[in-house]
Amino acid sequence: MDSPSTGTRTLTVTIDARLSERVPGYVLGLIALPDVDVVKDAPAVARQLTAAEDALHAAQLTKADVSALPAIAAWREAYRAVDVNPNRFPCAAESILRRVAKGDRLPRINSLVDLCNAVSLDSQLPVASCDVGDIEGELDVRLAHGAETYLPLGAPEQPEQPEPGEVVYADRHGRAHSRRWNWRQGDLVKTDLGRRRILLTVESVHEAGRDDVERVLGQITETLADLGVESGRPLVLDRSTPAGELFGAPSAVTAR
Repeated sequence: MDSPSTGTRTLTVTIDARLSERVPGYVLGLIALPDVDVVKDAPAVARQLTAAEDALHAAQLTKADVSALPAIAAWREAYRAVDVNPNRFPCAAESILRRVAKGDRLPRINSLVDLCNAVSLDSQLPVASCDVGDIEGELDVRLAHGAETYLPLGAPEQPEQPEPGEVVYADRHGRAHSRRWNWRQGDLVKTDLGRRRILLTVESVHEAGRDDVERVLGQITETLADLGVESGRPLVLDRSTPAGELFGAPSAVTAR
């Protein structure tokens, strides 16, 4: 996809009731970027990501320390609640925290992905950038039926099917855009360079997680504004508000 379609195309995002029953504390924060020009490098974002990595290096956390962080420990329990082994399939935030905690640095991808990684390291919450230009109408966070098609990130020619009951982001065409909740993102929603229709996600499952999600959404919105990027008003979904609508008429902006 080289550019988003023009006009108003709303997207309704829904948290399935069966997931909320299994994990009542799940909170999903969303920011819509209807038409953003994703660039390779943004100096302010690069500095933010490096600072987050430096802080984690200085903390000298072990793998066990990362797993014991309150927000991460809650995700591990949530994964167990949906029959996923968090030792084998850690949530997205735990994965990058582990990697940086042992002394590594994250690969620099582009302005939006790097921003999400920086915020995720700081907040200890899963934060992701998803290109939803090819998704129309509805996107559900739900338990998989098992017949969905998932195209692995970087290997779309090797399609997979999620296991029945696995948590996925899925559209009305039966395409799964994640595996095991937020363990892996799908190739169809990866954020590439150029003009994109982007959905940013922030997730939590820990006690009082909604407050943290709202705080992080505010931080992201402020950072985007500093970069000259206009965003839609953040939306927060949870068990009491399981669905909401995003996107409107796009206006071209650039993430620099």
